Amino acid sequence: MRLSNEQIEKIRVLALQVAGNQARVHVFGSRLDDSARGGDLDLLLELFEPVANPALLAAKFSALVSRQMQGRKVDVLLSAPNLLHLPIHDIAFQEGQLL
Repeated sequence: MRLSNEQIEKIRVLALQVAGNQARVHVFGSRLDDSARGGDLDLLLELFEPVANPALLAAKFSALVSRQMQGRKVDVLLSAPNLLHLPIHDIAFQEGQLL
């Protein structure tokens, strides 16, 4: 995985700040390929309670993580009981790595 231990810890802390103590973060996509270079950061924010404003939550988390990653593009996918489950969620859960 192309994230340092410091970056992983910062992402975890931000997830807890933005989404609460039950939030879990998974990394998926190109960041898991150690031989790759560059690319964005794909995160799945897993929540166990319904989300009132998912677009705002995803945007806020993405912006905060992007700042910690020196402006790197961050894509955030949300998983919550009240949100539609799409095939991309299956990919993120199957191929992703829990931080």
